[in-house]
Amino acid sequence: MNESISDIARHVWETKYRLAAGATCERDITESWRRIARALAAVETADAAGWEARFFGILHDFRFLPGGRILAGAGTARNVTLFNCFVMGAIEDSIPGIFRALQEAAVTMQQGGGIGLDFSTLRPRGTRARNAGTIASGPVSFMRIWDAMCGTILSTGARRGAMMATLRCDHPDIEEFIAAKQQAGELRRFNLSVQVSDAFMAAVRRDAEWPLIFPAASVDGDGATAACEWPGQTGAVACRVMRRVRARALWDRILRATYDYAEPGVLFVDRINRLNNLWYRERITATNPCGEIPLPPYGACDLGSINLTRFVVSPFTPEARIDVDGLTETAGIAVRLLDNVIGLSRFPLAQQAANARGSRRIGLGITGLADALVMLGLHYYGERALAAAGDVMRGICHAAYRASVALAREKGSFSYFERDKYLQGAFIRALPQDIQDAIAAHGIRNSHLIAIAPTGTISLLAGNVSSGLEPIFGASYARKVLGADGAPTEFTLVDYALASWRSSGPAAEMPKAFVTAGELPVSAHLAMQAALQPYVDNSISKTINVPPDYPFDDFKRIYDLAYDAQLKGCTTFRPNPVTGAVLSRETAGAEAPHCCAPEREAD
Repeated sequence: MNESISDIARHVWETKYRLAAGATCERDITESWRRIARALAAVETADAAGWEARFFGILHDFRFLPGGRILAGAGTARNVTLFNCFVMGAIEDSIPGIFRALQEAAVTMQQGGGIGLDFSTLRPRGTRARNAGTIASGPVSFMRIWDAMCGTILSTGARRGAMMATLRCDHPDIEEFIAAKQQAGELRRFNLSVQVSDAFMAAVRRDAEWPLIFPAASVDGDGATAACEWPGQTGAVACRVMRRVRARALWDRILRATYDYAEPGVLFVDRINRLNNLWYRERITATNPCGEIPLPPYGACDLGSINLTRFVVSPFTPEARIDVDGLTETAGIAVRLLDNVIGLSRFPLAQQAANARGSRRIGLGITGLADALVMLGLHYYGERALAAAGDVMRGICHAAYRASVALAREKGSFSYFERDKYLQGAFIRALPQDIQDAIAAHGIRNSHLIAIAPTGTISLLAGNVSSGLEPIFGASYARKVLGADGAPTEFTLVDYALASWRSSGPAAEMPKAFVTAGELPVSAHLAMQAALQPYVDNSISKTINVPPDYPFDDFKRIYDLAYDAQLKGCTTFRPNPVTGAVLSRETAGAEAPHCCAPEREAD
């Protein structure tokens, strides 16, 4: 491997992505890039050699970083999926149904996929089934079975399982779900998120009563019912009101748990569905483990990120700028590469293959944003930085959509495409008119194109660039990374932009624009996420770092601001004694963003 590659990049490559099986042993990362480019170009029916060269061209200097499953699996004989993440099918509320769903999850995780699950279909604790008469133990009790399965399936090696569990804000067990991870060691392989509806937010702001409900056909008893949509059910069904709570008290309970224990996060689920390009055929109630891909039952997405640091021309000078042409060209090639993943990949389940091939969802994102801003001389929270980040994301989004239209002209649209309905989508109607006209005339290859993932491990591979759209964690800090034997190894890391600054010549001081997450106000995190969200048709994985002494009343306001800023979700991390730290500044012993724990690394 090239000697200029850092020790941690070497470690990540060797333990996670290097092919060293049988007679094949990759000598350096260049051979890994060639393997990936060759495998994905082989999907092409014309000019495979030309596309191999183009794919290699965006891979070899870390301009484009495919998701970890693509890096590890493309061009190998391994029985693995190239998709980072899935949302599983609806869990049937019966013992056979629950264990069928568990088996499907186990098979998916065994082949390398992180998963999301909506547990709202399971009867609340203590209720009696109308037909069988059995007493339910509730969703949280069954979540523990998934947690144990995940730990068993992926108990060794450098990769850990990642799962997202969601529950409706009107499920009768919502309070138990909120408190499910407040004991050390409990459900540690899960991220938790509450599906927060617009109706609930309105009730919170009115301080109104909030009904906790469940489909009446599944539970014994009498009482008021109302028609509602429910996961796993077709159309509206009669739901029984099990009890009522004060909406504001429940909201405070959610936020107090998040303040004290860093979970649950919230998903603004109605907004997710309102902005879904496939609004006409899907109802989404869950996401992948880190939240950047809201998916329907059996939905899947393959991920990749453009490394923005590679597109800064004349860094750290007054002439610093983004290579817009290079960025646009790379985005177009990356769309084709990710589309080819769908044709090359294996799938753990036939339902996942059908959904992936039907929608051809991809998630093209960014990483290294904060480092790129420093190299441009822009402070992360400055107006110029927010405008520049928005311009970059807009350019990538529009380039990706144009590339997908061009692919549709060549290869055909995704099979779930219904032109008139697709063009009515709220996100599509916000695109430039020429793109809308092109979709109307030629169709589009991929239902969704943009997602911003946390990119924890692949950012280390690229020289410790700042992750996704997150601020720089620290100038220098320690990080634990899992080895091939599953044991953690600690590395001392220097931020990529700072290392580049120091390598460019004698520099006693930090770059003027250099700022770390701990030095930023909470509003900076929200502002950056809000600046990019209009150009992201999937979603954004973002952790808002909150200092330990941050007042609870101010903390609650974060979520109100996130909702009002039209975000699709909100995740915060405030240091606490249960979650633990994986990153620590060498001087301050600060806590990690909670998406970075070894068991949460989804790439």
